[in-house]
This record gives sequence, structure tokens and C-alpha cells, in this order.
Amino acid sequence: MVRQERAIQTRRIILEAAAEMFNELGYDATTIGGLIERIQLTRGGLYFHFTTKEQLARGVLDEAVTMEGLAPQAFKLQEWVDLALLLAYRLPREPLLSASVRLSVDVKARGLLGTRWPDWIAVGEELLTEAKERGELLVHVDPGDTARLLVGAWTGVQQITETLPDHDLSQEISCLFELVLPNIASAGVLAKLDISPYRAERLLKAAGNSVGSSPSP
Repeated sequence: MVRQERAIQTRRIILEAAAEMFNELGYDATTIGGLIERIQLTRGGLYFHFTTKEQLARGVLDEAVTMEGLAPQAFKLQEWVDLALLLAYRLPREPLLSASVRLSVDVKARGLLGTRWPDWIAVGEELLTEAKERGELLVHVDPGDTARLLVGAWTGVQQITETLPDHDLSQEISCLFELVLPNIASAGVLAKLDISPYRAERLLKAAGNSVGSSPSP
């Protein structure tokens, strides 16, 4: 049991270090040798878990679709919003998440590895489909189209915000929902949705999974 726990911990350390390198250097410039030097692990110790850079990158991508902090809400539409806000809060604080996005927008890595965007779209479509069945969405709203467009918009906002040091991703995604929700949510539900940029931090603290801290209003 102790050996198994140690192996799990070592695998996590490797993935997090690889994610940091993918973030700093990109997929092409990241090397197995550089990773071994960074984490002070033997080549055999690394190869027990991952034998190629491609396997490392796939391991990072496997961590991309995460529901940490998400809790059942009165409205499924609120859960959809919460998931996007949670990712916006967590991504700048968690190298594995940010690396998964960087690998997805890297043309070479994307061609080799694919992305997890289809999985995110499927998660969003499931939440929105249930929201529509409950009458939370306007009648013209297509859950699949909306889920796909939100993933694209979220990714675009994240990429631009990353280049603007004075802008916070949680704030930007909150602004995105200010524009999106009036066009998809029924009037009675819209007034009850919480899109505060501080909501994700509160959800994580309530779940006992605080990833970081930022000042609340």
C-alpha cells in the first residue's frame, strides 16, 4: 500500500513538472532529459511511469476535464456557469490545467495528441440539455450549439487574457456570461443566477478544496 501511494505521488510530481515545462517552453522544446534534471529523478524512475514525451503530454491532457468544486445547484444552468467560473479561477493556479490548454492550442501538439475540447463540449451539452428540459432555457436555444460556442469563447477569452497582465480571467469570464446569459436563459432563471467572479473561490472553500486565495469584495 505504501509503495502504491508513493508511486501515485511520484507520477503526480512528474506530471506537474512536465506541465510546468510545457507552459514555459512549449511542447517542442520540452525534453525528457530536461524533465529528469528538473525533478532529480532517474531515467528508470521516470520510465516506470512515462517512456516518451507524447505519453507525458497525454497524461497532462487526461487531467484536463475536472469537476473539482462543482456542486449540485437549484438550476442546471447555474452548474454550467459554475463549471466555467471554476476553471477560470483554477487554471492560473494549476499548471496541469493551464498546460492542457497550451497543448490544445499548440498546432503541432494538437495534431499529434488531439484535445479535450470535445469532452468539455459534451459535459456542457449534458448540463444544458437538462436545463432545457427543466424550462431554464429559452425555447430557441440549442444545447449542443451553445455548449460548443461557450467552449470556443472561453478558450478565446483565456488566450487573450493571458497576454493582458492587468486582467483577471475570472473577471473576464464573468463578463462573458453577462453577454451570453440574457440570450439563452429564461427570465425567471436569469434573475437568480450568480455569475460573480468570486463565486468559484467560495465554491472551492465550501468544498474544502481551496486552490488559492484572492480578495473578495
